[in-house]
Amino acid sequence: MSETVIQIEDVSKQYRLGVIGSGRLIDDVSRSWARLRGKPDPLAKVVGRSKAGANGSAEQESDTIWALKNVSLEVKSGEVLGIIGRNGAGKSTLLKILSRVTAPTTGEVRMKGRVASLLEVGTGFHPELTGRENVFLNGAILGMTKSEIRSRFDEIVAFAEIEKFIDTPVKRYSSGMFVRLAFAVAAHLEPEILIVDEVLAVGDAAFQEKCLGKMEKVAGEGRTVLLVSHNMSTIQQLCKRSILFRQGEIHRIGLPAEVVSDYLSDSRPGGSVEIRDWQDRKNSGDARLTRLSMTNDKNEPTATFFLGDSITFHIEAEMYQPLVNPNFGIVIHDSVGDPLVELQSGHDGLRVGTAKGSIKIITKIKNVGLYPGKYLLSPWVRAASRDVDRPYLCGSFQILPKPGKWGDLQLNPKRGKYHIDSTWTLTR
Repeated sequence: MSETVIQIEDVSKQYRLGVIGSGRLIDDVSRSWARLRGKPDPLAKVVGRSKAGANGSAEQESDTIWALKNVSLEVKSGEVLGIIGRNGAGKSTLLKILSRVTAPTTGEVRMKGRVASLLEVGTGFHPELTGRENVFLNGAILGMTKSEIRSRFDEIVAFAEIEKFIDTPVKRYSSGMFVRLAFAVAAHLEPEILIVDEVLAVGDAAFQEKCLGKMEKVAGEGRTVLLVSHNMSTIQQLCKRSILFRQGEIHRIGLPAEVVSDYLSDSRPGGSVEIRDWQDRKNSGDARLTRLSMTNDKNEPTATFFLGDSITFHIEAEMYQPLVNPNFGIVIHDSVGDPLVELQSGHDGLRVGTAKGSIKIITKIKNVGLYPGKYLLSPWVRAASRDVDRPYLCGSFQILPKPGKWGDLQLNPKRGKYHIDSTWTLTR
């Protein structure tokens, strides 16, 4: 029977908005002393200021947020646990607490074994040191001896595929090279617990597949993996159990397919939708996609189409900084979030030049061959090989059978996702 390697008991995390420290030395000392003794934050109940309400009554204006609220969880050795939820739901806060980057406001966390974390590009690396020196630095942080690190060094470098640059300061690495080396270090220095946030999305598709294979191998060796990802296909492929976070709380724990279905059952608006404030996104701050809409062949706004119709997608965006040769795209997902096809402006010959201010991008799919069902959308914009803005699963549309086209025939989506027109003949 597998032993419990992570025990989380009633953990909550509170942040005060716009405040670094309490503002008084005595309060900061009190907080630090309580944290050292494993006690709750003595100021945690001070949550806001009173103000006059609309009816003259006193209201409480909160200047704090609870990123996590009363989270309890057990994770067994050898388990690959998927963690999903919208941005701001508490996923990354939990991983930071488990990685000891921050401390919980209340509650307790107990873990057995060494923990290696890959939370964001560059975490745990010193920019002035070379790749070689950072491998040894990270190994030392994990409590390994030089001889142990040296015995795995060649395997780490080979996995990361950066042999030519291993003696170059990592401040000169691209984000992809950073991720390659960081994951290789985290996975090969044999931690008992491996924590991976969405950072793997930075790598290319081939490297992501390589990482998934390595995580499966790590779990097969009896070590534990905690994985946060917006890629629902990855969660279902890799994990045996998943958690859905909503507003800082565990909403559901169960089989990945069931948890993913629950997550995607949240209302995904169709037709013309405002996505400026869509929370579940990756954004650099240089631009923002603000609206996503669809029209049919009659130029009518709609979210319902018939099999074989054409769909025109309209993406509106605001450029806060001029973007040189940006690439725009839309990923079409099935009803459980698996990506089916990606449309890219660059692949289809659009050359934007320098994009400034408010712009609108339009693309049309002719003779849509998707089987009847619901489909989800993730538009994006990239520039200089990095994501500028990528709202996840922020829109949807419906495909219906074409009236009179199929007679009594029934389409079975379990046999595929697409219908392709074909011609049949019979000879005797």
